[in-house]
Amino acid sequence: MAFDTQTLSPEPLRRDVAARVPRIARGNIAVDLPVEIPADFRLQSGERLAQRRIIGRLHGREGAPLVVVAGGISAGRFVHRTETNGLGWWSGAVSIRGPIDLNRFQVLAFDYAPEAAPGTRPVTITTHDQARLLAIILDALGDPIVSAFVGCSYGGMIGLAFAELFPERVEQLVVVSAAHRAHPQATAWRGIQRRILQLAEAAGRPEDGVALARELAMTTYRTSEELGERFETHAPARVGGAYPVCDYLTARGRAYRNHTTPARWLSLSDSIDRHQVTPEAIVTPTTLVGFTSDRLVPIEDVRELAARLPTLFRFVEAPSLYGHDAFLKEDEAVGTILRAALKEIAQ
Repeated sequence: MAFDTQTLSPEPLRRDVAARVPRIARGNIAVDLPVEIPADFRLQSGERLAQRRIIGRLHGREGAPLVVVAGGISAGRFVHRTETNGLGWWSGAVSIRGPIDLNRFQVLAFDYAPEAAPGTRPVTITTHDQARLLAIILDALGDPIVSAFVGCSYGGMIGLAFAELFPERVEQLVVVSAAHRAHPQATAWRGIQRRILQLAEAAGRPEDGVALARELAMTTYRTSEELGERFETHAPARVGGAYPVCDYLTARGRAYRNHTTPARWLSLSDSIDRHQVTPEAIVTPTTLVGFTSDRLVPIEDVRELAARLPTLFRFVEAPSLYGHDAFLKEDEAVGTILRAALKEIAQ
């Protein structure tokens, strides 16, 4: 399907939201921005979204250079600490005087589609679709230039797709733990998770399916070295009992069981595996970060992306005990890279 970006930004909508943003986003605060999705918006598959709005959130100093921040499929618009949503999913990087300094920048994060609404069905959605939804939010803000798009994991895929579709709207990319395509081994793991979700739904136990799929996902996010250091291998008293590492995974799954719906997980998991961009078509200067222990995004794929990007600014290849989760755990190393990438942005 060809994308006509001119149809994605109705002028009345843009004037309405742009007019009220200065009234509700004064100073260094955070504010939600619910934006109507145009009635004629279609996903690349031709499907419609059931939801009527896409929600962004502005953090930081009003009028400062705009930085878009996007993370994994569990991330969303609450990137920085709030009174009602705890620390936010990346407060280690986005904070006052942090690597993405809310005194220097205004940060835009957004909730991916589809929303986690009860009773909704999975949709076939791509990273390019998510990029187009982000463009709707930017249209509503008055079409600002994005000084930097910082994307990690699924968010890095969206960043690459956004730069491919809208090169004139973003000045630089910082892509962490993401590549131009999904690796078949990672697709295999996610495919098992999706079948767990479908089986649990058919059995009338959707929340148990979310928990169990999350347990399996956790084993792919981390490394065998980390799990080997953290857990003993003492056997339980009886067959079927839990080993120490299993107790840990069960707790992680239990904490996640109400975090999303099977339909949303199916949609976003499949979206990762559909991800495909042409590196040679991305002309935005790019800082690329890969971790040698990442099994979901193998370093070989990140190296290939680096070799094919025509305007690669910097490629950082780093070790980590934490595998794919390194962008969430290696605060000092990632912070140094972010500060270096963003330091030249004019205020």
